[in-house]
Amino acid sequence: MSAATVRHISECFVKAAHITEEAKKPWHLTPWDVAMLSVQYIQKGLLFAKPSESFNLPTLLEKLKHSLSLTLVHFYPLSGRLVTSKSEDPPTYVVFVDCMNSPGAGFIHASVNLTISDVLSPTYVPLVVQSFFDHDRAINHDGHTRPLLSIQVTELIDGIFIGCSINHCIADGTSFWHFFNAWSEIFQAGDNIPISRPPVTKRWFPDGHGPFINLPFTHHEQFICRFEAPLLKERFFHFSTESISRLKARANAEYNTNKISSFQSLSALVWRCITRARCLPHDQITSCRLAASNRSRLNPPLSPDYFGNSILPLRGFTTAGNLLEHDLGWAAWLLHEVVVNNSDTKIRDLLDSWLRSPVIYHIAQVFDPYSVMMGSSPRFNKYGNEFGMGKALALRSGYAHKFSGKVSAYPGREGGGSIDLEVCLPPDTMTALEADEEFMSAVSPFQH
Repeated sequence: MSAATVRHISECFVKAAHITEEAKKPWHLTPWDVAMLSVQYIQKGLLFAKPSESFNLPTLLEKLKHSLSLTLVHFYPLSGRLVTSKSEDPPTYVVFVDCMNSPGAGFIHASVNLTISDVLSPTYVPLVVQSFFDHDRAINHDGHTRPLLSIQVTELIDGIFIGCSINHCIADGTSFWHFFNAWSEIFQAGDNIPISRPPVTKRWFPDGHGPFINLPFTHHEQFICRFEAPLLKERFFHFSTESISRLKARANAEYNTNKISSFQSLSALVWRCITRARCLPHDQITSCRLAASNRSRLNPPLSPDYFGNSILPLRGFTTAGNLLEHDLGWAAWLLHEVVVNNSDTKIRDLLDSWLRSPVIYHIAQVFDPYSVMMGSSPRFNKYGNEFGMGKALALRSGYAHKFSGKVSAYPGREGGGSIDLEVCLPPDTMTALEADEEFMSAVSPFQH
């Protein structure tokens, strides 16, 4: 299997079925969007079983392209390209999306001589899975010349993988899965239906700012930094509904409360166990970051269907010694407080600070090797996406945003509040985590 190579059979562009008046105007980037220029695309995809021996791949590919074209009418920024406008007098440096002067979204048909079992059976995610996605190692600034959305459909011997790469300047996880859900909805309807959740593409800026965010640069080399991941093992761990319930009950009982959520309990477990596996010094500062949407936290709140970025990595921190000397409930409560304190005032203060001194995020600077980052969300509708092949067997991600301590949370395939965690760690740390009794006692067998 290590020698298996993904072969690209065809590549093309897909444009929106028709151009709306909105799509004829520049789509401006907010501070949350612009800050993502030097990080990588979001890469997530679904693995399906071929439904029968009479399965017709050319028909599927044409239907995928047709439904994608209809979906892009609603999500028109994904058809565009980034453009930088700059001048010397007055000094300006502005990045925005031109939705008109672009060949469209990318669409790739590929194949690989592997079975579904070759992908799902190994303990660790095979490296070949990274080749199921376009935009390998690309950063968002590359969206000046590369598609902001690229779909790769990879045919396996007995399966189909649909990999989606979206520029992170255009969408966060909420918007990524909103697009994917709408595409599935249109595919299944087979027509240009009014989708159940139209995206809100109107831009949101803090009071007194926008629509142009003027950056303090004269050339992109001043803020672009490409990230290469270290040697990592990537493994999926499953937590059943019952296991999650036990963790939540334990965390709340240990802190004598009923306010700690299931995800806060699970995040605290992961943080404690990875910290123990790393054998950090007692006084080493360690943190757990939670990717949190700001949409409902703003006053007035943004629509849950707001399209773009509206996220903050909330951070709970302490020393390694403190974290491990206290129990799960203590760590979970620390994360709970971080979440409940994410207020409208705090969000706007952070935005004001950024606007006074704009910073472009760099993965190597934002995330240290002593901490944990809980990304994605088990609340997103991921297994509801069907493309004529029934429910997906599994979800996998690409190369992007992989570093020591990166953990992505997905809903378990069986639903019911179950959660799958995609954990990325150096080989020695992964081995230590797999030997951690507290962690492995909470892990459940996969239900394939």
